[in-house]
Amino acid sequence: MFKSSPRRWALCALLFALPLTVTFVVRAAVTDPASSNPAPAPSTPDLPPAAYTANIHITGPTTQFHDSVALRYNYAFGKESPFLPSNAMTVNGQFINPRNVLTAEYCGHCHQEAYHQWRQSVHSNSFRQPWYLKNVNMLIAEKGVQYSRHCEGCHNPIALFSGDLSQGMPKKRPFEDEGITCSVCHAIQSTDTTGTGSYVMGIPAVLVDEKGAPVTRPVSDSEILAHLDRHKQAVMRPLYKTAEFCAACHKAAITRSLDDYKFQRAFTVYDEWQGASFTKQSPLPFYRKDTVSTCQTCHMPRQPLSANAQDAGAKDGTLVSHRWLGGNSLNASYYKFDEQSQKLVDFLKNGPDGKGVLNVDIFALEKESATPNDEAPSTTQIAPLGLTSFSLAPNETLIADVVIQNKGIAHSYVPEQRDFYESWVDFTVRDSTGKLIAESGFIQPDGNLDPSAHSFTNRLVNVKGELNDLHQIWHNRVQAYNNTIQSGRSQLVRYRFRLPKTISGAVTITAAIKYRRFDQHFIDYAMDQPAGKHFPQPVLEVASDSRTLNIGDNSPQPQDSTKRSLGAEANPEWMRWNNYGIALLDALQYEAAVHAFQHVADLRPDYADAYTNMAIVEISWERYNDAKPHLAKALSLLPGDPRALYYRALVERNAGQVEEAITALQAMLAKYPLAKDGLRELGFSYYQAHDYPKARAEYEKLQAIDPDDLAAHYQLAILYRRLGEKQKASIESAKFADQKDDPTASTYALEFLRKHPEVASESVVWHTHDLTGDPIKQPTKIEYHYIPGAG
Repeated sequence: MFKSSPRRWALCALLFALPLTVTFVVRAAVTDPASSNPAPAPSTPDLPPAAYTANIHITGPTTQFHDSVALRYNYAFGKESPFLPSNAMTVNGQFINPRNVLTAEYCGHCHQEAYHQWRQSVHSNSFRQPWYLKNVNMLIAEKGVQYSRHCEGCHNPIALFSGDLSQGMPKKRPFEDEGITCSVCHAIQSTDTTGTGSYVMGIPAVLVDEKGAPVTRPVSDSEILAHLDRHKQAVMRPLYKTAEFCAACHKAAITRSLDDYKFQRAFTVYDEWQGASFTKQSPLPFYRKDTVSTCQTCHMPRQPLSANAQDAGAKDGTLVSHRWLGGNSLNASYYKFDEQSQKLVDFLKNGPDGKGVLNVDIFALEKESATPNDEAPSTTQIAPLGLTSFSLAPNETLIADVVIQNKGIAHSYVPEQRDFYESWVDFTVRDSTGKLIAESGFIQPDGNLDPSAHSFTNRLVNVKGELNDLHQIWHNRVQAYNNTIQSGRSQLVRYRFRLPKTISGAVTITAAIKYRRFDQHFIDYAMDQPAGKHFPQPVLEVASDSRTLNIGDNSPQPQDSTKRSLGAEANPEWMRWNNYGIALLDALQYEAAVHAFQHVADLRPDYADAYTNMAIVEISWERYNDAKPHLAKALSLLPGDPRALYYRALVERNAGQVEEAITALQAMLAKYPLAKDGLRELGFSYYQAHDYPKARAEYEKLQAIDPDDLAAHYQLAILYRRLGEKQKASIESAKFADQKDDPTASTYALEFLRKHPEVASESVVWHTHDLTGDPIKQPTKIEYHYIPGAG
């Protein structure tokens, strides 16, 4: 197999120890930071964009309720920002009387099925879940109730807007049993993609008057039925069908106002979606989709009404789902929502289209051969399994290469708070009687996961170099590593095991992706479990693959490779090699990745992306000249392909051909105007060409899509200053200073990894889970091999 130099291993470890880059209200500084069929653009929100809420001030005569709250309210972050650290705001800047907000039960007397589904969803239980309350109450006890506004902007907005999150207010929160109630989503007037609650809440109402103003008095059913058009105007907007609507809460940051440190990115589900193939807003993903999928496509599909179900909002016997199926398996289990549980399990295994969300492929075996002088053993690869002849003998040492593809999710796996959500690979080796020979990813007797298991998690570390094991995000300083799989990409997990000396017959190796909502340590804490007791959670199997290996000769079995992964169709041979190449690329194994993509080209010589993929590897390897023929071949097969043009532009610019790069990027953006990478690179190309107005225009377009793009902050700080707009330059400079990496924070990650060798290897993208029990061999000498042109 292919080897990595020690320098690349060290570089990999350093990269994964770097801190989070991560919005918001920052004060102006005075220094430069430097001293295919694309989808249409998102629809414009109904009101001016909320970038936002800091520009919304109290308007109109204030209500008696607002005045009463304002006298007692703790304006901890300034009167101009009453709801920080959340970015949510009311349309008139005033507090909202919770008594004027209609309950979900009221809506449910006409929308029975929507209410029934909502009640079982995580949205309706977003505030009352005991594990959530335990965590937010820890924040309140440590810092004060005003800091919980960061959370409640998306977990209990009515409590936020009522002014209840302040000292001296009642501890029983308004709408604590409803969380995100109907009147929240259906009163939102605008959002932007900043996140952490970046929405503007209108005045909740179920009817508007002739002038379009919300009717705040009690409204009878007969009045609604007589004016259904005005009812729809009050509770529905085109915005609600867009991913940008969801982005307000499904993107979040830890800001200086919460952690007293700096901006840190918490999660970016919207950004992940925006750059994925599902949106058709970028040509860069490794696979291409025929249709556009939004958040609502998967999580709010229109479905036939079940028997005896009724809902006034149904159309032609169908209703948009209000279940919001996703990963919260514990919510349904804890509240005994059996119907929701069943649908959720099916969703996680099979996906919204029935084709599965993950694909697991035990792609290859590597057979070790002994070498003299205690050198690292050499390996011979057998790939792809199922299509290749090989033989095995007792006592042989093998490495299984498991490729896990995120094929059916438009965002990462695992998304959002992956520091305490838990998904992992359970890898087993069993003999012909079913006896276990080796396993990685088992559950220990105390309920905790095998600490050396490969899990799709991150590790959040505080200033003491210790794990934030109870989701104390306000203490975050850095991620020690992040093992998520982005949409459309693959990850390679390697397992080393040894066949017993007396083995005969066959062995079966299995790799299964398991999932449970929380790690055992957190849920035991959250549910106040006494010593020795552990709170039970459902453990789901999302996808798996098994291979039976004969001791002796193994013949190709093509039929064996077509029905492997549970809940999903197996991939054809060219795609198996392609996913392997993607995984090798992300593991920084560039030479092996090129070989894998060459196999794809051999199997599908008409497939332009095979050649573009080889070019991507060469560019990552800084072998720009070697990328040129691959890109030329791709463009000969698919003339004008925006994906190949983008990478050709990078090669051209590296060679000093800035004008040629600009032309290629312009052609790419003509078809994909919302491609953030294209806007970023075109802006920088204009900057290199000293065309500052055009560079500024591209970065401003980029900020309209992602207000927190770090490169945009940096470049605009320079560009605005050079164009004489010093105030704008100062604002961008301040944002960049707040959001850039803290260069000292990586020391905390390294300290954590030093204390925890059982997980340290997970911070290195190329590693092997050794199940043999062999002692770790220290190299007797370190050799450096120079590869010409490899950087």
